[in-house]
Amino acid sequence: MTYRKAAAGAAVLLSVASLAVGLAPATAQAAAPAACVSSASVKETLPNGTVWQMCWHMDARAGLVLDKVYFSAKRSATPTQVLESIRLGQLNVPYDSGETEFNDLTDFGFGGDDLQTLTGDDCKGGSARKGSDGGPEAHRRNVLCVSAEQSGLAYRLNDDLSDTPKVYSKQGFDLVLRSISKVGWYEYVSEYRFGDAGQISARLGATGDLSPDDYVKANDGWPVGKGAKDYAAMHYHNAFWRVDFNIGGAGKEKVEQYDTKVNGRGSMAAKLTTAKTAIAKEGTFTKANRRWWRLVSSTSKNADGHLRSYQLVTGANDVYEAHPETTPDVTFTQAHACEKFATGNADPQCPREKTILDFAKDKETMTNPIMWVRVGFHHVPRDEDQSPMPLHWQGFDLQPRDFTAINPAAPDGRQNVNGKPS
Repeated sequence: MTYRKAAAGAAVLLSVASLAVGLAPATAQAAAPAACVSSASVKETLPNGTVWQMCWHMDARAGLVLDKVYFSAKRSATPTQVLESIRLGQLNVPYDSGETEFNDLTDFGFGGDDLQTLTGDDCKGGSARKGSDGGPEAHRRNVLCVSAEQSGLAYRLNDDLSDTPKVYSKQGFDLVLRSISKVGWYEYVSEYRFGDAGQISARLGATGDLSPDDYVKANDGWPVGKGAKDYAAMHYHNAFWRVDFNIGGAGKEKVEQYDTKVNGRGSMAAKLTTAKTAIAKEGTFTKANRRWWRLVSSTSKNADGHLRSYQLVTGANDVYEAHPETTPDVTFTQAHACEKFATGNADPQCPREKTILDFAKDKETMTNPIMWVRVGFHHVPRDEDQSPMPLHWQGFDLQPRDFTAINPAAPDGRQNVNGKPS
């Protein structure tokens, strides 16, 4: 099978519905953070006053990498660091037939020649940024789209019990960074969204075309085209992200797991008890009902004196049980230089056979934890996938928890509401 065979003369096919609000071009940006030594920078103020700034570059294997990510609330003059880095850590693509499998990052790569030059509607309404494509013979071209896009209703409050009743209603905005990579017949959109209230979304979109060479017997595919003779192969997209926090610039975080369980009944409903489990050592973890994890700073506190943290929020996720490393939803490991990819380490100076399970098996005590998030998508082709294939998405959110004392996008008139009202 030749799923990774490039289509001769194929054009970049992508339609992004951008609701951009006119960001300034790269030449008009404010000074980059001092930490951006060999990377380009993005610094933008969203319409509701939130400021995000970060460094970015393209890696030959991982594609888009974001470093030194800082957040500023609209009433704060001082930016606070959130992330040291975030990027893809692997994309595993096995076919249901069991006869074909690829590791799209370490076998091919999202940078270099596979990184697409933005054109057409790829960055409509946004600002296309020029940078190195990260390849061995690096070329500078338009590879990053930066835009501010409406995210829907951010909040609504009918304050009808106050002395001066008022309705507070506001549309939200995201700062959106995206790049496009073509691996074989698929075109992947690496996207990161940074919201008004400090939330971060990591997403991977897939578009392009169904591979014309991957048609199989009925049990391993889905009929597309006339009748029931052409069965497009079913397959998985197992995406891993590598997230390195640096909350408040302190450089030390703790991992905590929270579980809420039924604990008897009250007079009207079940009693629920939420318990915290400190995760001090490396390990793999799987979702359960009412279970979640957070990375909490050891020292950085908000104005209320609460330790700043970010919570992992996962959505739809198809587990691929055929590989042990694709079964856990999240893996936490201690930061080490050679631990760059979840599988198939492409650095010749590092042991290629190592996986995240090898990284975690010695149960090292974590002082600088790395969070590996796995999100699977089982792609069962359909007639509508031809052609080009509509974008389908997989990913997760990082939700701020106690990062600021109040809603950082709170409107004037509500900025003093903090704690139990008198």
